[in-house]
Amino acid sequence: MTTQPQRPDLARTLVDRAERARTHRALLVRGLLSPTEINMERHVDRADAQVLGRIVTDHGWPGKTLVGEDGAEAAWHLALHADYDPALQQLALRLLAAAVEEGEATIQQWAHLHDRCSVNAGQPQVFGTQHCRSPAGMQMLPTQDPDHLDARRASVGLPPHAVACEALRQRHRREPEGEQSRDDDQARPVLLGSAA
Repeated sequence: MTTQPQRPDLARTLVDRAERARTHRALLVRGLLSPTEINMERHVDRADAQVLGRIVTDHGWPGKTLVGEDGAEAAWHLALHADYDPALQQLALRLLAAAVEEGEATIQQWAHLHDRCSVNAGQPQVFGTQHCRSPAGMQMLPTQDPDHLDARRASVGLPPHAVACEALRQRHRREPEGEQSRDDDQARPVLLGSAA
């Protein structure tokens, strides 16, 4: 039984922003946005980070009790993609760790954000959740001790890397039926989180 969030207004704000960002990110990954649209999206990502920052400042981590499961997932999604604000991502990571302990967030969310913060700091990730699309295809970004990756993933409830990577490939196929890339020569890597 799902309980009502204490702040449905914040939940709506977070969910609406995260859904819009997911839609645009899917188009970006498939190469279907013009340079102007990509630039506009960067401004929206910054605005999303500012909104999340205000919510976190006023309420702490927006967990399940405050904003419901959908709102909490949306907050995590916005934090994960707040690459323009590494201080916010680091704050969110600390608050998310406490939220996991309190049952307000999942350890899988924390693992994804931990990896994203590591990658953004130029360090190898721990759980292998971060990938990029490049001209060579889908690639996992540098990871600590790759021989023991699946054991670390299992310790936080993530599936084996091969399973998650295949799901990621399916989710981010370059050109779904009937869609054409606007710029087939676009060689810029796009940072992606894994499916699970």
